[in-house]
Amino acid sequence: MKLKLVPKDTTFDFLGSWRITFSFSLAMMVAAVIAFLVMGLNFGIDFRGGTSIRTEARQPVDVGAYRAAIAPLELGDVAISQVYDPTFRDDQHVAMVRIQAQEGAESVPPAVLAEVERALREVDATLSFSAVESVGPKVSGELIRAAIIAVVSALAAVLFYIWLRFEWQFALGAVAALVHDVVLTIGLFAALQIRFDLAIIAAILTIVGYSLNDTVVVFDRMRENLIKYKKRPLIDVFNLSLNETLSRTVITSVTTLLALLSLFILGGDVIRGFVFAMMWGVIVGTWSSVFVAAVVVKRLGVTRDWSKGGDSDQGGKKGGTQFSTS
Repeated sequence: MKLKLVPKDTTFDFLGSWRITFSFSLAMMVAAVIAFLVMGLNFGIDFRGGTSIRTEARQPVDVGAYRAAIAPLELGDVAISQVYDPTFRDDQHVAMVRIQAQEGAESVPPAVLAEVERALREVDATLSFSAVESVGPKVSGELIRAAIIAVVSALAAVLFYIWLRFEWQFALGAVAALVHDVVLTIGLFAALQIRFDLAIIAAILTIVGYSLNDTVVVFDRMRENLIKYKKRPLIDVFNLSLNETLSRTVITSVTTLLALLSLFILGGDVIRGFVFAMMWGVIVGTWSSVFVAAVVVKRLGVTRDWSKGGDSDQGGKKGGTQFSTS
């Protein structure tokens, strides 16, 4: 017996209440922008600056014990990760400890570094500091600009790609969905004050790719049905397409969320922010493919057959793109 998450031949009216769902998405975006402007992001070491410490020890690295030893010092954002390299000796165990810049200073003072060294040596007496590097506010500002450029460039590339593959209406619909996903993700991190670092930027770019993939699948089916059903109202064709791709959308989202949930529970603190952003991105990406991208294309209207100039949404009229009023 096959497991079916979605019944066969569903007939859900996804766009029947598009004004309500689209208004809800807009309201969420406005709330996200307000949260960002009022509360701001809780930038991590990558963006705020700080000090990176490379440690070496003959005993295996215990990230949990390192973190517990440093916690009483109350140094703010501290990131600890083990470093793997095939060139390391069997008794060479390396870790990176990153500590955010302290109030009124561009780096961690020597006295604080001495306290950190003392605390870590209580965990492992063989531990030594092999390198200490500081990242100042100037470098952090450059990282912020680079992150913004990366996200904007990704959205621009998506706009160009979808425009070439489909029509400009689909391109605008896809970009609207991606902007929706990015804005809501940033707004959530601002509202919950979750640490925002380069890993979250990577998560946002991954969300863009995931959401785009889901949107393109839906758009492909819409294009097929627009050519196949030239006389049916546009909203009916779109609902049919969304129902036909519903099973694929649900299965992909559920399996992805199951894998991410396992990582969130068992993956540890180092990747928890990244995984949380991905989980949120899968949810909002699935929503935006149906209730944002499809609604934008519906409102703009599209031709029925690109290869022949096509019948418009009104049926029977030849020529360029017509705007839907349904």
